Amino acid sequence: MTGLFPDNPPLDMLALEGQAMRRGYRRIAGIDEAGRGPLAGPVVAAAVVLPDGLLLPGVNDSKQLTEDMRERLFDVIHREALAIGVGIGDHALIDSINILQATLSAMRDAVNALSFTPDFLLIDGISSIPMNIPQRTVKKGDSLSLSIAAASIIAKVTRDRMMVEYDAQYPGYGFSSHKGYGAATHLAAIAALGPCPIHRKSFSGVKEHLSAEQKNDSAAPSTGLFSF
Repeated sequence: MTGLFPDNPPLDMLALEGQAMRRGYRRIAGIDEAGRGPLAGPVVAAAVVLPDGLLLPGVNDSKQLTEDMRERLFDVIHREALAIGVGIGDHALIDSINILQATLSAMRDAVNALSFTPDFLLIDGISSIPMNIPQRTVKKGDSLSLSIAAASIIAKVTRDRMMVEYDAQYPGYGFSSHKGYGAATHLAAIAALGPCPIHRKSFSGVKEHLSAEQKNDSAAPSTGLFSF
């Protein structure tokens, strides 16, 4: 929201939440996603509302944490949060409307999956969500806001667990190790086996290996709503 907040970076992980609260907002949701870059699987977004003034030692940008740390903090966040919502944009939706729009759709679904409607959104990145809720986008917000950082952990762990399940469903691609990203082993598997049903057909690294049948496949997109 241009002009509403100062441009100076916050001094602590609750500064952005504090700025919003001083302007009268109370139910502040942090929003982040995981899975924009992979060649397979969904993009997953999370919305997290934390109690006022709660400190969660160790919570930071999920990419800066080990898998064990993320798993531990995932449980802590679920125990301490006032509300958590998760939205999913699957591979078909990504191919249908592009990754940015699928990400924003998943973020909107995550907010809608909360057990109550927040009155302010802190969103990681530079793109606002098409919702009639006051909001602020924050570059690298997952390292500046506790609420966004908590959402990044929920989104990352949720997506990683999905990719482990997909690894059992579609063996040979190594989804449990690289989680669908463009690792050399993953690219080699796509070249050798061809894309599987959860690969993003519009992405480079996948579309070059599509069969004629896969190119003509027009599976309808779908999304998922989950609340906790």
